Amino acid sequence: MSEILVWILIITLLNSLLGLVGIFSLWIREKTLKKVLVMLVAFSAGTLFSGALFHLLAESLDALDSMAVFIIFTIGFLVFFIIEEYLHWHHCRECDIHSYSYLMIVGDCIHNFIDGLIIAGSFFASIPIGLVTSIIIIGHELPQELGIFGVIVHGGIKKKKAIFYSFLAQTLSVVGGVIGFLLASEIAPFSKYLLPFAAGGFIYIAAADLIPEIHKSGKTERIVSFVWLVIGIAFMIGIKVIFE
Repeated sequence: MSEILVWILIITLLNSLLGLVGIFSLWIREKTLKKVLVMLVAFSAGTLFSGALFHLLAESLDALDSMAVFIIFTIGFLVFFIIEEYLHWHHCRECDIHSYSYLMIVGDCIHNFIDGLIIAGSFFASIPIGLVTSIIIIGHELPQELGIFGVIVHGGIKKKKAIFYSFLAQTLSVVGGVIGFLLASEIAPFSKYLLPFAAGGFIYIAAADLIPEIHKSGKTERIVSFVWLVIGIAFMIGIKVIFE
């Protein structure tokens, strides 16, 4: 049990450091940053899609009835849709109102808290599943945090404050991880229901947020993005083969 807590703390603390990603944007040319971001988005979309299907859903089907898995998966998909629709937790390219920046931060806090719960629940399923889920979450957090940082700066918040707020929001994953550990310690079956829920959310993020970003790119960038998308898918399948 203590080993699981250590893993949860290590991963969530590492995840929290991604809130400081805005620091690097201070020294990167805008044109270069945009090119890197497109590749990161494509790779993240691949890891989310592949990880949700070949890891989280596959593990869930071994532990639960198939109908229950797909119902929970659908609930996860819809919940993530509702949160994004009303709290705008992901980057928005039409943000012109200053107060929107703070709404983005609040949404990011909720998102990271849920990430912490998911990380905790996945480690209770097994250490390998916990590591895979952590890779998925951290993989999509990097481009997402870059996007959120850009939005809140565009909304009027100074860069240094934006970095601080982003880091503060990201630390909510640690809080979620600890609470998830305490809940899962008391209710062990809790973790197997969280996996298909997370899979639904990951598929939503890949399909609704990341892949549409690839379509907005130029012809050459779309080709490069497709390659990185395939690399992301292959990466997660490779992890599945290694663990099994």
